[in-house]
Order: sequence, then structure tokens, then C-alpha cells
Amino acid sequence: MPERPGFLHKKYRDLAKSAEVQDIIDFTRPGEPIPPTKPDERIQAYLDFLKNLVERPDEQERERGIDGIKQSLYARHVIKPAEIPEAYFQSIIARHREEGYGDIEIPQDQRKELIEPVIEDQKRSLDQWVDYLASSDAKYPDYLKYWAFRSVLKMGRYDKEKKKFTERYGGTVSPFPELNQQALSLVFDAMEKKFAGQSPEFGYDISAETKQKFLDLLNKENFAKLYGLTIEEFKPISEELLKQTKGRWVKYPKGSDPKALVDSLAPYGTGWCIRGESTARRYLQGEREQGGNDLEVYYSNDKDGNPAVPRLVLVSQGDRILEFRGVGKNEEHDRYIGEVAQAKLAALPDGKSYEKKAQDMKMLTALERKVQAKQALTKDDLIFLYEINAPIENFGYNPKDPRIAELRSKRNPKEDAPIILDCAPDQIAWSKEEVNANTKAYVGPLFPNIFKTYSHLEHIYTSFPAERIRREQIVIGGRTVKQIEAEFKQAGMQINPYAKAMMEHPDFTTLKKAEQADLVRLTVKDLGFSQGATTQEIYDKAQALGLELCPTEVGPHYRLSYTDQPMREWVVIGMKQITDPNGYPSVFDVARNEDGLWLRRNWAKPESRWYPVNRFVFRLRPSTKA
Repeated sequence: MPERPGFLHKKYRDLAKSAEVQDIIDFTRPGEPIPPTKPDERIQAYLDFLKNLVERPDEQERERGIDGIKQSLYARHVIKPAEIPEAYFQSIIARHREEGYGDIEIPQDQRKELIEPVIEDQKRSLDQWVDYLASSDAKYPDYLKYWAFRSVLKMGRYDKEKKKFTERYGGTVSPFPELNQQALSLVFDAMEKKFAGQSPEFGYDISAETKQKFLDLLNKENFAKLYGLTIEEFKPISEELLKQTKGRWVKYPKGSDPKALVDSLAPYGTGWCIRGESTARRYLQGEREQGGNDLEVYYSNDKDGNPAVPRLVLVSQGDRILEFRGVGKNEEHDRYIGEVAQAKLAALPDGKSYEKKAQDMKMLTALERKVQAKQALTKDDLIFLYEINAPIENFGYNPKDPRIAELRSKRNPKEDAPIILDCAPDQIAWSKEEVNANTKAYVGPLFPNIFKTYSHLEHIYTSFPAERIRREQIVIGGRTVKQIEAEFKQAGMQINPYAKAMMEHPDFTTLKKAEQADLVRLTVKDLGFSQGATTQEIYDKAQALGLELCPTEVGPHYRLSYTDQPMREWVVIGMKQITDPNGYPSVFDVARNEDGLWLRRNWAKPESRWYPVNRFVFRLRPSTKA
């Protein structure tokens, strides 16, 4: 489907001449003798810039681009503390009274605590839209993405009685609309069919009146009302049908016609974007019939015993699993279908990479049932729930299963910390002043020489349980570059060409004898830089804490040892920069993507800025005992 900048110009007459479009044209086409003047050309240049920003081949650059978009959106569209209306606090007071808690007052310090979750919820709800629309899952034309997102920024909460979204204004405290991928896909599919001169198809059992209302809204091209109506008619699969897990897998081969697939999904609310025929075609046939993937759908038996209820969809390309979705919230696997999913994975070449996710979902479901039954959680349960040793992974596009936050909200971290860390409450210091010879765990800001002065500390967190300082030991030295590369090949790990060139640089050295390296892994935020920092600032602060730069060979050895790295994580090696083939001062980083474990390089000029969430590894000074 071709892009339609003219549609956006018709909808938003101010867009082509807006400052944001002009800034992009100035940035992307500096000194161009004849910059684009036609509205369609200017808008298309703007769409192309956004597309290139979120589709950068370098994942780190892509993440930075997306984060930049988010920060800009926060600044312009997320409510500020001073904008929170008094009516918000009065509604809390009224609710307490109605629930029988009497009359209360909300002091100023407590108001600040109530404001924080409002702001965070708005950020999270915006992130959900940005992450999805910028992902490879959102196979839609860019002009439709812009149309939807610009509409979302004006939409408040969904009013179930009036069956529509309220209008968003300066003092709106509600989050941005919830992302419903299936509803979004149906709206986009209807728009594409409209522009192609076709009529949308309705697979649900809805009234003729509702169909006509949808068509009227489609003609008006009103996203908010179309999306709201579609959500209202969205019918999730009943609990009774979810309990039935017997059924069969059906394969829809790459390049096949999507009609059979779309028709099979029509009677049920899966939440999958492939419910829209245009999106399903892109999955199966690729863009302009180039590329495409195999799809397999698991249908459980309906009330008549026929395998007709869609429960799982597996998207693959050759032996590689690209997606494995369910019909739960955020496309998670529902609580009953776990054994079917695990059996499928066990039979697939790429299934091992999904085993942890399957196990994590099984454990999380068991934990949820424990809490519902009011059973006490064990130490192992808490270690898992707080993600102490490893993040909880899931199958949805959303990186976090919503149940994690729900279960944690019912816990008191200060009461759970002694159980998790296996120490008495008085052996945990929550400030520098509380640390003594008997302290086993410290939670608070890092301070100079903490690792040297208090080397007896078994656990260090800048915030519990989220910000854990990880201390690790690896063996370096005793191997040549060729031997290291052979180990990479044997382990099935990959080396980026730039990283390989750095390993061949004269400044890359290896020790003749093997020795132990005591490493500390932390984030830029852990170092005290909540707004980010430059490479030089990060290095200086690390040294003040008793750390030092890693020997250059730590990068490859750390890659070889860090085999259980979570998906899409990357860790920067704090080291003296090596000039890459393009002349940029660079450092190693280790990453795990969908295509495996990588040793890469990252530009690291002294003035280069890093985000608070970026992870670094430094070495403890040899005189310091871990």
C-alpha cells in the first residue's frame, strides 16, 4: 500500500508548515538548493525521517532514537506536577469518605507521592504506543501510524456509558488510551480498504446498526470514535472455552493467501493484529510480496468439539522463531495453554531460546495462584518475583508481564528484603550511616571507595529490588586473539566486524598468564547520574568509587562468560578507547538479540552522552577484595 501524505495534509492543514516538519527538513537536507515546498513532499520527508529513526540497523542507535522520541513526547504531552488539578485530590478525599474511611486531609508531601504514579502511568501508556508502532510487529503504512498516534495524544479515558473516549486537555490525569492491537488492526485494515475502493469485512456477530455506524465513522476518518467502537465490539474468548486445551495446529505457509487465516480468527477476540487482512497479508507475503513468514495457529476445541478457537500463533522464518503469541493480555499465553506451548517449542530447532520464557510464565502463574489462595511466599518465590537473579521473560511484545507489578504492589520490599538476602533486618543498611562491620546488605546511593572500605558487603543496591550492583568474576589472559576467536566459533557467538577490527588493533592486548578479574556491573543511574552523563564523567565517577577501567581483553572474555544474558540487553565495557576502522574512539559491548549473542563496538568519545539506563562493566582494583 503506498504512503498517502495527502491524507495527512487534508486531515492536518498545519502539519506541512509546522515547525517540527521544517526542523526535520533543515536537519536532513542541509544546504539543499531547492528544499521540498509541496505539502505532500514535506510531509513525506517528515514520515521518512521518523521511519528511518526507528528502523536504524544499529540497535543501540535505534534505541537512542526511540528514547529521544519518548523524551520529546514526555516534555510536550505528559502532565506536569503543577498542572494536577485540585479536583484530583478532592476525588480521592471523596472516595475515602464514600468507602467509610471518614474525612481525610492530604498534606503536601503526600500529594507529591500521589502525583508521581499519575505521571508514570501517562509515560508508560505513551511508551506502549511508541514501542509497538516502532516495532517490526506493526506492519502498517506510516501515514496511518501518524494518524493514529496524533489522535491518541488527544484522547483521554474511555467512557463506557457514552461508549467513547473523552477529550484530553491540559489537566487530564488519566493515562493515554490502552493499546488494543486487534482493534487497531481492524481500524487500519478498514482505512486501507477504503482507499483501495473496497468495503471492510465484519467477522463479528454485530448488528446492522453498528456496521453502519462504523462505516459512517470510516467516511469521517475519525480515529478516536472508530477505535472506541471497535473496542466496544471486541469479544474476548470466554473462560469456559479457555479451559479446553485439546485441539490441533494449522500451518499457513509463507506466501499464501491470508483469507483462510483471517476468516478463522473473525469469530473470536484474540487481540492479534493479524485479524486485519492487510496485516495478515504482510505477515504471510511480506512487503510488495517480497519476504514473508510461515504462520502456525493452534485451535482448541469449541463447545461442539471442533478445533476452531485460536489460542496460539507462531511466526517463523525457516528454523527461527520470530513471535509466539497467545490470547491473554498483551498477547501473553493464557494460563491454561502452557503445556501445549511447551510441547510445540520442544519440537522446534529454535525452541530452546523460548524455554526460559515458558518456564517463567509457568512459575508466575503458580505464584499468582498462591497469592489468590492467600498462601505465604517462599524465599525462592520472592527471588523470582523480584527478579533478583534474572528478569522474568514472557511471550508478548510488552517486555513485562503485567502480573509482576500487580503481585509486587501487594508486597512490602523492606519486609521481603531480609528473606531474599538471607540476613536479619538489622544487617541491612538503608543509608551510609547505618553501615557497620556486621552489615551484609546496603541499599542506597553509592559513595567513594564503597567497594574497598566495605568489601564485606554481600549485596549492594542503589534501590531495592530494581537497582542491583552485580559483582562477577571471570578469567582473562592465557589465550591469543586467534584462540579467543576459535572459542567464539565453538560457542556459536558472533563478533561484529568493527569489534573484530578492534581485537586486531595494536592497543588490544592479552596477558600471557591467566588471572582472575573481579568485575562490577552497574548503570549510569547507579553512578548517580539520573539525567545521563558523558563517557568521561562516568569514568571519573567509577574511579572515585574504587573501580578502574577494564583491560581491553575483558570485552571478549566477558562475552564468552555471560551466556545467560537476557534478550535485547547490551552491556558496555568500561575500558580505554580503541580507534575503530572509521577513526572513532570505541569500546566493546556485549549484547543479545534475536539472532544470538554478540560482541560489538560502541562509540565512546569523552564527550559522548549515555542514558541513565545504560549498563557498564568496570574492574575492581586488584588490591580490593570482592
